[in-house]
Amino acid sequence: MTSPSLKPGSADALLFDLGRVVLDIDFNRAVARWAAHTGCPPADLVARFDRGDVYKGHERGHVDDAAFFASQRTAFGVDVPDEVFLEGWNAIFVGEMEGISPLLARAKQRLPLYAFSNTNRAHEAHFSQHYAEVLGHFRELFLSSTIGLRKPDAEAYDHVVQAIGVPAPRIVFFDDLIENVEAARERGLQAVHVTSSRDVANALAALGL
Repeated sequence: MTSPSLKPGSADALLFDLGRVVLDIDFNRAVARWAAHTGCPPADLVARFDRGDVYKGHERGHVDDAAFFASQRTAFGVDVPDEVFLEGWNAIFVGEMEGISPLLARAKQRLPLYAFSNTNRAHEAHFSQHYAEVLGHFRELFLSSTIGLRKPDAEAYDHVVQAIGVPAPRIVFFDDLIENVEAARERGLQAVHVTSSRDVANALAALGL
């Protein structure tokens, strides 16, 4: 959904989430790999996947891959060796979101682009290698596993705004999760809820880009 406040000249920087905004991801692809190895029904693995403190610590860079994999192995109740877990974990990346690269290429001619994503070091290593071209549109990547802060925590947005060096109301933030969009607005950013690349295109058009 495009914010009605967006208009030409109303932004000095654009800030993009990665998953389902720039890079298409599908968690079911990971589950399928793990299920094939364990023989456990995919639905059971989805239900057992633990997004608690260890998961969040992994995204903040406080928990390493081995400890995260071990935690999920316990939650699953079945053995998934680290190499199998990692293969599935990285399989969530489908490719670029359709049509996003030319939109970013056009926008960066007028405004600096930044990325702000909840992720982890394993995924960072994977997408940095496989999607270097589209990620090259960004002046800087603010990744939770590097900055030690994650969305939707207020201090994460404050950290990124300070690092960009532009007042929050002059930054337009794009994210696929409404809770992250709402949290960004609470910290003063303009924010767009992205359900497809069309939402990005419409917002850029509203900005005159």
